[in-house]
Amino acid sequence: MSKALIKLQGVKKVFRTDEVETYALNNIDLTINEGEYVSISGPSGCGKSTLLSLLGLLDVMSEGQYTLAGHEVTGISKADRARIRNQKIGFVFQAFNLISDLSVEENVELPLTYRDDLNKEQRQQMVAEALAKVDMTPRAKHYPSQLSGGQQQRVAVARAIAGKPAIVLADEPTGNLDSKNADAVMDLLDKLHADGATICMVTHDPRSASKAQRIIELFDGKVVGDKPTSNTVTMPQRAQS
Repeated sequence: MSKALIKLQGVKKVFRTDEVETYALNNIDLTINEGEYVSISGPSGCGKSTLLSLLGLLDVMSEGQYTLAGHEVTGISKADRARIRNQKIGFVFQAFNLISDLSVEENVELPLTYRDDLNKEQRQQMVAEALAKVDMTPRAKHYPSQLSGGQQQRVAVARAIAGKPAIVLADEPTGNLDSKNADAVMDLLDKLHADGATICMVTHDPRSASKAQRIIELFDGKVVGDKPTSNTVTMPQRAQS
């Protein structure tokens, strides 16, 4: 039986001004199991990116409880959030977020340099493995400006998976790509999932959402749907590294 990797209970995110309270998320209950591929869908402004920011410990909830990989992470310090993000969570952003004056391999290695448990040789090996998975090894010495948009997103995926995170969070990963490159990135996520990765993706594109095993629908900050797709299968547990 699959083990819960992420568990949210009664989560709320409220933005307050002097006169107005706006609920970006309102009483969210959500469980994502190890090895699942989940899509979060809904119209603009429904809370998708806010939810992903909370899952990725980039922001803090106003109320509720968050358990990640069996550990309670509600209310932990900013430093602890940063440490857990670095070790447990991989991010893929719509805008790629590559550093222009670093090479491909340097971009992929950068998050690993903040980990005290890795030496240079280990980091280089992890970078090599990640670039091989996304078929970007021949471009390791290139710079972002020398790559197409699809290639840049492949590098961003390599950066996300290099540290062997517990979960990959993808925020509109095809939003800046044409249909051909978008399909290639979605195929890459399919391959990573087949290899055992846990993926949670925010998208407004129904075609991309249909690639997942589950589609969670948000509306006005609430979960209004949580349904399996035809891709739902029992995935093998990934071996612990």
